[in-house]
Amino acid sequence: MPSMIVISATAVPDHLRGALTRWLLEVTPELYIGTVSARVRDELWTSVTACTANGAAVLAYPTANEQGFTLQTTGSRRRTPIDFDGLTLMAFEKKSQEMAKPF
Repeated sequence: MPSMIVISATAVPDHLRGALTRWLLEVTPELYIGTVSARVRDELWTSVTACTANGAAVLAYPTANEQGFTLQTTGSRRRTPIDFDGLTLMAFEKKSQEMAKPF
């Protein structure tokens, strides 16, 4: 049964953006929405994960859980989904920052 999916793809190659627009609508730059089967969703996500070298992508689709959706991420990203007692939360990577030295 087809269901609605959302893909956000940041800094990905143009050929991947073109491939996504064959199946989904690009409602704003790098945000794709559409209704596809689970098989098409999985094939699209396989293509996205293969092409997001320095970019990042997030896939959201409905599932039978407390939140009503599942998230998948790929690429070099700042946020990582983690499970917290059955809820998906986003964890931020903390990058070390050097303190600015006064003159």
